[in-house]
Amino acid sequence: MNARRNRRDGAGGDVEAALDDLYTTPPSDFVARRERLAAAARTDGRTEDARRIHAARRPTLAAWAANLLLRSRPEESRQFLELGRELREAYRTLDADGLRDLSAQRRRIVTALSRQAAQLAHEAGHRLSDPVQQDLEATLRAVLADPDAADEWAGGRLANALTPPSDFRPGTAPPAERPPVRSRPAPATGARAAKDELAERRRARQERLARAREAAEAAERRLGEERARRADADAGLRRARERTEQARERTAAAEEHLRETREEYRRAEKDRREAERHSRSAAEVLARAEQEAHERARRVRRMTTDTE
Repeated sequence: MNARRNRRDGAGGDVEAALDDLYTTPPSDFVARRERLAAAARTDGRTEDARRIHAARRPTLAAWAANLLLRSRPEESRQFLELGRELREAYRTLDADGLRDLSAQRRRIVTALSRQAAQLAHEAGHRLSDPVQQDLEATLRAVLADPDAADEWAGGRLANALTPPSDFRPGTAPPAERPPVRSRPAPATGARAAKDELAERRRARQERLARAREAAEAAERRLGEERARRADADAGLRRARERTEQARERTAAAEEHLRETREEYRRAEKDRREAERHSRSAAEVLARAEQEAHERARRVRRMTTDTE
């Protein structure tokens, strides 16, 4: 592999990383993101990578949520895949009671993981409808029941929801199998062997049940953490909205005060202009009166001089 193929940049220099990124992109942005990644690969001279990226099919909402769950919750996903292997093995080997125990664990963990996936989808901007949620749960049940479905989901690039096989129904007894023909053992040896085999099967079943319970409890804990984080986020949103409302009220009050101040300024400016007009008029009247007084004073002085 050459240096160009080894390089990983923001445009998707590595085709596997680019495809992983693409299948966790919300379906509404998938096509645009796919074309950008394909164009970047072509620009980089990676024609085959561009072809693979361009051939990627846009996932349904349920498939995208399942991909998002796998990438965002790797430990829970690993435990879920392990539970599927144990459940399929139990279907072949365990009795009806053991299958019912595992089936209860299956229902709990499918519910918990589907809620986590729905929460992740919501945080990414997509609320899952009831039909989409049902498709998501069907996909998770298929992962438990079908090894091919488990491998497909583990790849993280589902394009469509998966359907569980109709002949796999955990919680019911497995179909009876004809035992192989063997020579009859001695009574004591056969009874002891059967007892030992039964004890070993019970021990193995208890171990699988313990692991399944641990996986379910881990999923429940994660769900509780996600709910707490969502509650904190909602509380933060409420506080932000309250602060926004308070700021809006203060802004409205400030704007009202500004309008009142501007109106008061306009009135004061009008009064000033009116006062200046009156002042000019009074000054003109005063000037005329002073002139008239001077004229009369001169007349009086002339009359006094003429009389003398």
